[in-house]
Amino acid sequence: MKKKHWYDYLWIWEIIYFTLGFFNILFAWLGMIEFLLPLLIAIIGGNKAFCNNFCGRSQLFTKLGTTCKCSRNQPTPKFFYSKAFRYGFLVFFMTMFANMVFQTYLVASGAGTLKESIKLFWTFRVPWGWAYTAGTVSDWVAQFSFGLYSMMLTATLIGLIVMVLFKPRTWCTFCPMGSMTQGICKLKAR
Repeated sequence: MKKKHWYDYLWIWEIIYFTLGFFNILFAWLGMIEFLLPLLIAIIGGNKAFCNNFCGRSQLFTKLGTTCKCSRNQPTPKFFYSKAFRYGFLVFFMTMFANMVFQTYLVASGAGTLKESIKLFWTFRVPWGWAYTAGTVSDWVAQFSFGLYSMMLTATLIGLIVMVLFKPRTWCTFCPMGSMTQGICKLKAR
């Protein structure tokens, strides 16, 4: 049996993150750890240690898919591995991230108003007003929270869907953070 390390339990972090954000959207800012840490590890270490060891989302998919047998365990479609799909999804994801930052800017500049809702799959608005008490922080801080939580939740839902349909860590084949860290590692290797 494989020896357990502290980081083998980071799947619990994923559950805590979404639970905290459900009750107070400002906890969504903790998601920036999952945006910045993989990039820092790739830049400093030149490797994908975050993806391989520290990613709570991939651990959660492994736990649900393998241990809890929630995955059909079918082969991952080859197009998920293709550069065109991976980098196309990365461009799409980064476009959505840029849009989220722009919406935050609009609220910060007074040209937009705070929208207390989560957007699932970048399309469907789900009211989430109970998770934020107006006036607690600047509206732009709350707007960023709603946007980031939306992205994190959408990414996890996509990952859960492909986990059920294919192998547990199918999401990892086209994860935007994985694609970025892989690109950084390739550049560092040169």
